[in-house]
Amino acid sequence: SVGLLLAVNQGFNLAIGGSQPISTSFYYLIIGFFGGFAFLAFPACAAHKARVPWFDWICAGATLALGVWLASIALTIQLGGWNATAPDWAAWLGVVLLLLILDGVRRTGEIVLFFACLLFGIFPMFAGHMPGFLWGVQFTPLEAVREHVFGTESIIGIPMQVVSDTLIGFLVFGVVLSVTGGASFFMDFALSLMGTSRGGPAKVAVVSSALFGMLSGSPTSNVLTTGTLTIPTMKRCGYAPHYAGAVEACASTGGALMPPVMGAAAFIMANFLNVPYSEVMVAALLPSLLYYGALFLQTDLYAVRNGLRGVPRSEVPPLLPTLATGWYYIAAIVGLTVLLLAYRIEAQAPFWVCLFLLGIAVVRARTTGFNLHRFCGLVVDAGQAVAQLVALIAGIGLIIGALSMTGVANSFSRELVQYANGNVALLLFFGAITSFILGMGMTASACYIFLAIVLAPALVQAGLDPMASHLYVLYWGIVSFITPPVALAAIAAASIAKSSPMVTGLMALRIGFLLMLLPILFVLQPALILRGDLPVIVQSVTTAVIAVIMLASAFEGYVYRLGPAPLWARVPIAIGGLLMLIPEGFTDLLGMGIAVAAIVGLWMTRRSRLA
Repeated sequence: SVGLLLAVNQGFNLAIGGSQPISTSFYYLIIGFFGGFAFLAFPACAAHKARVPWFDWICAGATLALGVWLASIALTIQLGGWNATAPDWAAWLGVVLLLLILDGVRRTGEIVLFFACLLFGIFPMFAGHMPGFLWGVQFTPLEAVREHVFGTESIIGIPMQVVSDTLIGFLVFGVVLSVTGGASFFMDFALSLMGTSRGGPAKVAVVSSALFGMLSGSPTSNVLTTGTLTIPTMKRCGYAPHYAGAVEACASTGGALMPPVMGAAAFIMANFLNVPYSEVMVAALLPSLLYYGALFLQTDLYAVRNGLRGVPRSEVPPLLPTLATGWYYIAAIVGLTVLLLAYRIEAQAPFWVCLFLLGIAVVRARTTGFNLHRFCGLVVDAGQAVAQLVALIAGIGLIIGALSMTGVANSFSRELVQYANGNVALLLFFGAITSFILGMGMTASACYIFLAIVLAPALVQAGLDPMASHLYVLYWGIVSFITPPVALAAIAAASIAKSSPMVTGLMALRIGFLLMLLPILFVLQPALILRGDLPVIVQSVTTAVIAVIMLASAFEGYVYRLGPAPLWARVPIAIGGLLMLIPEGFTDLLGMGIAVAAIVGLWMTRRSRLA
């Protein structure tokens, strides 16, 4: 609670108690309070879940003490250039903090991320002996520690600054929305809108997972949260288990790309690009709508082809009463969007919306069941969510700091551009493969932060749009969540659906095909992220929408108003859709011609059969 109070004090410049710490002091305090709490909330091993062992209390206390100490001398660190001149005794205390940070990453993240942070953390000690573009300025162990702990490009670098200044409010907003009943409301709202339609449960999964996923930013946890409700309902209405799991996996994965929140990575992206967050929101809007449009169409076409019905009306909550009991959740999302787009108060907006939701919850305590006990639970849940992200980001800072202090980040981008020799396609291929591999073992935010340092600059140097380049990296870092053999979101969905993980992953790859196509398209044609001349944007959007409809029809083997499509029609329709996605006028016309010819042939065949 003290850490959350510090964030509010800093975000609103309240100067509570007459104190307003400088920025670096604030970042150290965030590491101290939330990094320390991570040791209490995330046990060292599964055997310690029942109670907090004594050594976790010691680690938590040490992290808090070191954070407070660093905050108290932050001005001295800054003015005295301690990143180069800190006394040895202070550097040894820094070693203790770095060891604690690494253990925090191990507890809160994947083991792959822990080893990445460890290897890059010590990389400056060996950089002078590395080959090729990995060669960099070498540091002694204590010199590297000084840069990591007392510099402003490592543990308190850009990622930690964005988390501390902006993201804490959005994490709290997600917890407040969930604890006050927002998650169940959005599920009921989607069910009341589409539950009785054909394939209604799948459409509910798409909509509810998009709404919940943009707040959590974690595809796997989103599956485990919403999937426990949507997947069994889809199966009960006739969807095959692997298909139901794949739909949920794809819908949950795309949530991290859906405005207005988009998880954590988008805020860091705005900082890297030095643009208002509203610009990132606008750029990400159309690709995310196209992606979810494709999911929605495929679930509908699957339902009509297999004759599936929706949920019985007796099991569907009525729309107006549902809105009457939860209209304020929609108002909260709308209000947050307005505050972000019109007023551009990223740091303060989520706290205002949280205050609104908590006020409503208190006033309607009889219906919401909100009381002091649930409020205390809310504070603990919010602290745990922030602690997990702070622990991860502090570790990721070691990667960024190592690449920055050694100069390898710049040389990597330069070498990559030279190796591609002006071939944009080759550069995009390298970028996609690198993003995909890193996305297997890192969170979406961690993968994006790393590649925003070493890869995105290379794409920009090749002449590609900066916003499109950063979104390209973000998209490909998320693809691995639905792509075998890793496919963490698909595996989580398969466990709920009781289906084969590999079959579910392959189906998710097919249903979520746009997740791989879209980044290639908008990086080549920025009009798809609403950047450029209006006529080009209108043309690109129109052809993209038509292409998505064609591809969905081809994949599901059903064309609206014409019925099932045999293979001879599906193949040219798919080819036509792919050609229309390519951002060129000639390919648009060619693709439209091929698809229309196949559709006309299908219509004539059906007409002759009816005759």
